[in-house]
Amino acid sequence: MALLAADIGNAHTVLGLVSDGRVSAHWRVSTDARRTADEWAVVLRGVLGEVLDEVDGIAACCTVPSVLNEWREMLARHFGDLRSVIVEPGVRTGIAIQVDNPLEVGTDRVVNALAASDIARPAVVVDFGSTATTFDVIDAHGRYVGGAITPGIEVSIAALSRAGAQLRQVELVRPKGVIGKNTVQALQSGIVFGVASLVEGMVARVVGELGVAPEDVAVISTGYLADLVVDECSCFTAHRPWLTLEGLAKVFARNARD
Repeated sequence: MALLAADIGNAHTVLGLVSDGRVSAHWRVSTDARRTADEWAVVLRGVLGEVLDEVDGIAACCTVPSVLNEWREMLARHFGDLRSVIVEPGVRTGIAIQVDNPLEVGTDRVVNALAASDIARPAVVVDFGSTATTFDVIDAHGRYVGGAITPGIEVSIAALSRAGAQLRQVELVRPKGVIGKNTVQALQSGIVFGVASLVEGMVARVVGELGVAPEDVAVISTGYLADLVVDECSCFTAHRPWLTLEGLAKVFARNARD
């Protein structure tokens, strides 16, 4: 049997089957705020198919309040026979949140920090989402101490194409070099190498503020756009594409005991 973990973001929802801490299968669907609870149930059954029979629990984190409401209803109406945990205030995560207002921290970021704290301490998690690229920091004591948020790659491209009369959407691939020979290559260079430089600069500043030696800090990349940039950065010590799903499994285990 397995846990169905759901990371519900602004643009995409990542679903994964987690068994013994490992993601054995995964899917990505769009996060449509107009979907009703019944429609979400249809999506899950359609995507998972017969694999759904292997699921004995569901864990979810969500950054979209309207979608979260529909997921609550869906879990109650369509999957009421399964144990479920939604990460929110009051749910035990096992990680201390030391920021001004812990309620403001996105639950996906808390889950990432939890998973990272079991890998190494101190650590920095860089999550390459479509809407935002986030930096989350775990100190040597395993506490979440804050982070930073920058515009995501896809949001940045969309903003450029809207604001620039001669700019347009481009394929997200690595260009041949930093110096673009045409508009498409120039945009791709700015996207790939520009984000890589931003990430390396931010990580260096975070490590400096932590006051520890760079070699003592684990820097973990995750998120579905990480593959575009991670090879261009020298700061990463690990790439964990399913870090959020792994963290959800840890939260479920802590909260869904009989």
